[in-house]
Amino acid sequence: MTEELKARFERAAENVTKMSKRPDGPNLLKLYSLYKQAMEGDNKGGRPGLMDFVGRAKYDAWKALAGTSKEEAMRQYAEFAESLVVADKQQ
Repeated sequence: MTEELKARFERAAENVTKMSKRPDGPNLLKLYSLYKQAMEGDNKGGRPGLMDFVGRAKYDAWKALAGTSKEEAMRQYAEFAESLVVADKQQ
């Protein structure tokens, strides 16, 4: 992993928290799953129970990224987060 990619990823993660409007549910889920994949790699935990709707959605989104390298997840996260920040600034 390059230092440039890591810095871009960290900058993107910080900028998302500064947006004027919180991203909607699907975008938050994508950010969450890419962030978790970038930081921890493949999801190894058990799937939450039926009544934990949010936990299951997070689990499923992260699990769908299985096999994606940490570096690739960082790159995808940075690109996606940057696009959300740009869209937020244009509103």
